[in-house]
Amino acid sequence: MFADREEAGRRLADAVRWLRDEDVIVLGLPRGGVPVAAVVARHLDAPLDVIVVRKLGLPYQPELGLGAVGEGGVRVINEALLQATGFSAEDLAEVEERECAEVEERAIRFRGGRPPISLSGRTVILIDDGIATGSTMRAACLVAREHSAARVVVAAPVAAKSSLSKIEEVADEVICLHTPRLLNSVGEWYRDFSQTSVAEVVRLLPGRTPT
Repeated sequence: MFADREEAGRRLADAVRWLRDEDVIVLGLPRGGVPVAAVVARHLDAPLDVIVVRKLGLPYQPELGLGAVGEGGVRVINEALLQATGFSAEDLAEVEERECAEVEERAIRFRGGRPPISLSGRTVILIDDGIATGSTMRAACLVAREHSAARVVVAAPVAAKSSLSKIEEVADEVICLHTPRLLNSVGEWYRDFSQTSVAEVVRLLPGRTPT
């Protein structure tokens, strides 16, 4: 049990301290992952940013990810799954257009119009306050690779054991403090799991190191 995201960040920072001497950038998944990531970035003396991604899910089965989209027009598609579902190119284009617009709108809101930090050639630590199904974090890993990250490390205070195998397929390293066999909700692992507001994300990001 963590008192709050601040404590979770401190404990996670200890677990990733060995990355301190690498060319690291810490990316929080908005919104709840950003307060945790901010603490880790501070302890590693590393730049902090957000990674904004959206899964491309089937309308009737949104957790089944056909791929993901990220900032800058990054697009990752699971072609084999797309063919297996029979989802048409026109339907995919409609979903993709909607999710791309959402990505760009959220990125502008969180950063206040500032450009993202380049991931090219860097060790990227992707952080969330907890991982339930793992589908969003998996999408974030794929998007980070498309942005030329040299190494992708996933770090979380708690994650469902069953979800980690999906993430390990696309990450170079997965660090998790607690991996319960049954995770009903991430919030049950925090005494204070108050919703993270957009304003809090914006407040935490201005201290980041420019590109």
